[in-house]
Amino acid sequence: MTSNQQTGNRKKPGPLTRASLWFQRRTNVKTNEKIRRKGGKIMGMDLLILHTVGRRSGQRRESPVTWFDGGDGTRLIVASGGGSRHPDWYFNLVAHPDKTAIEIPGESAVPATPQALEGAEREQAWQRITEAQPRYAKYQKKSDRRYPVIRLTPR
Repeated sequence: MTSNQQTGNRKKPGPLTRASLWFQRRTNVKTNEKIRRKGGKIMGMDLLILHTVGRRSGQRRESPVTWFDGGDGTRLIVASGGGSRHPDWYFNLVAHPDKTAIEIPGESAVPATPQALEGAEREQAWQRITEAQPRYAKYQKKSDRRYPVIRLTPR
């Protein structure tokens, strides 16, 4: 998997501080606990827990991520990151694609192969995603950064 350039028209993000990283990680922990306890549907969207390894730290990371059915047992995820930048988990996937796993509520984490979709494949996946959740089309319109769409294939 390779990283594409990230630019965006939305408000420029400030530097990540220790406090903001701590807050994000704590929020992820709480959301992951909720997913494991109550299932993966939050605010009308299906969530999974994406297991990655930090690109710089080498530490295991778990991120709650909205997913969409990609067909053939695959799942599609969008690296929207709030519109302003790619989320950290995306860069972790790029750096360590072989250390990726997905956890669906009620199941153990399984290794997965991430693939950034391009061209017609991406367009078909994007159509599927925006039909299921039109809010993603609204988010994309607010940013000139094209959101990466990732297919996760269980290994």
